[in-house]
Amino acid sequence: MDYAELNSALSALVGGVPHRIANLANASALLYSSLDRLNWAGFYEVGDVKLVLGPFQGLPACIEIPMGRGVCGTAAKEGRTLVVGNVHEFPGHIACDEASRSEIVVPVRVDGRVAYVLDIDSPEYARFDEKDRVGLEEFAAVMEKALAACTD
Repeated sequence: MDYAELNSALSALVGGVPHRIANLANASALLYSSLDRLNWAGFYEVGDVKLVLGPFQGLPACIEIPMGRGVCGTAAKEGRTLVVGNVHEFPGHIACDEASRSEIVVPVRVDGRVAYVLDIDSPEYARFDEKDRVGLEEFAAVMEKALAACTD
């Protein structure tokens, strides 16, 4: 994957668009159609005690995730990217889709706090690596800029 190209496409897609949900929806569609070997790509909105399902591509997913539970809840609570090669070995893993084998979750900040997590799942073990982490953290940075400018 050429993440520079992907992130440039994202910038063009969300730049100047003042609508949060539209930007999150288009970002998840761009990821799902651009990255190979995925079965889910989307966002969870982070609240004080739980994460709530946001725009995504893939099969239906868990609607609420407790803060600090599973890969998404842990990444949100710790405020850091998690790359998990085998989700079945992750303590407290929440199986929203039994086909998922590996996962990467990237925090997305708005006004300095983790407001969303970008969650991407694959049906393959060890699908995500350091290149994916760096590229998707840059993807999140583009989203942070766009979300900060949203008026809704």
